[in-house]
Amino acid sequence: MSLSHQQKVYIPKEARTNQYITAEIKVTDELLAQYPDYHSCYQTLSRIIFNLAEQHDLRNVHVITNDKLPVVRYHTEAYCFQTAEQILFFYNPAYHEAQNLFTEDNYRARKLRIVFLATGDEIRSNSANFHTRVRELLNELMPKLPINDLKVKIRDHQHLSYDLFAKSKGNKETYGYKLRAIAPRYKARKCDLPENVSSLTYVTVSLPLSRKLKQGLLPDSATDFSPLYQHLEDNFLKAAANKQLTRLAMIANGLTPLVRNSKFEKLDSKAEVQMIGFDPNATEQQVIRRWDADNLVEAAHFTIVAGAKDCDDSGYGRFMNNVEAALKTFAAEIGLDPEREDLVVRFHQHISYQL
Repeated sequence: MSLSHQQKVYIPKEARTNQYITAEIKVTDELLAQYPDYHSCYQTLSRIIFNLAEQHDLRNVHVITNDKLPVVRYHTEAYCFQTAEQILFFYNPAYHEAQNLFTEDNYRARKLRIVFLATGDEIRSNSANFHTRVRELLNELMPKLPINDLKVKIRDHQHLSYDLFAKSKGNKETYGYKLRAIAPRYKARKCDLPENVSSLTYVTVSLPLSRKLKQGLLPDSATDFSPLYQHLEDNFLKAAANKQLTRLAMIANGLTPLVRNSKFEKLDSKAEVQMIGFDPNATEQQVIRRWDADNLVEAAHFTIVAGAKDCDDSGYGRFMNNVEAALKTFAAEIGLDPEREDLVVRFHQHISYQL
C-alpha cells in the first residue's frame, strides 16, 4: 500500500457528520448577587445569548442551567430528552433549528453551559467558520455580563459516524478522508487557536449484547456473566494489540462512557456517566475495564484513543485504517454477521481551551 493511500481512510458515503461547541461559564456568588434570584439570572443571560445568536446566524443554541451534560447525536427527526444527569439532543444539521433554556426551579447552577449545534450541509468543511462565529459571539457576550472577570471554557466536539459493515450491506460508495487534526485544519481556514489547547481524538463503538452473543457463551440460567465479558475483552484487546493500538477501554456496566484527556481533566464518574481518562502523550499501554460479572447490560462500549504520534502531518488516516482492521478482526472473532448486524463506529475529535 502506498504511503499516500495509507494516509486516507475510505468511509461510506452516507457517513454522518456532527459538530457542537459548548461554552462553560462558572456561576459565582458575585454573578448571582447581581440578580434578584436564580431564575431571573438565567432568563436574563439566556435572552442576551439568544439575541447574539441571531446576529451571528447561529440557529441551534441551548442554554443549560441545571448542570446536565449535553450529548449530541444525528437523527432524522429532532428530539430532546432529559435524564437525571444528561440532556440528549437528536437532530439533523441540514434541517433543524432550535433555542431552549433548560432550567430547574430554585436550582443553583455550578456553571452556565451554552451549547451550539452546527447547522447546514457541509459540517466538516465549515467547522472552522462555525468555531469562529461561536468565538465572536462569546467575545461580544463577556462585556455584556454584569461582572468582568468570568472565564469561559470552550469545548469543540466533532464526530463522523458510520456502519463498519456498510459495504457488506451493498453500500459500496466511499469517500476518502485524510482526517487531519483540528488545529491545522482551522489554521488553513484562518481560525487560529490559542497555544494551550487540550486535544483528544478517539473512536467509540457500542456493541448491543444480542441473544446470539449471549447464547453462545452463557448457560440459560446464568447469574455469572464473566464468560461473556471476558470473551469480549480478550478478543478486543488481542485485535487491538495486533494493530499496535494501546489506549483502550471496555465499559459494560450500564453507564455511558465519557472520554477526557486525563492530563487536563479531573475525572469523577456519576450515576449515569463513566468518566474515562487517557493521556495521548504517554507511551505505556493504558487499558480501562469496567464490567461486573453479576450485571448483564444491554450494550458494551469500546474506546480506542489516538496517541500524539498518530497526529502527524498525515493526519489520522493511518490510525483509522488500523482501528477498522482491528474492529473487523474483533467482529469476526465474536461472530457478528456483517450483512445483518450494524457496528456503528464514531470517530471523535475534541479540543478544549480557556478563552
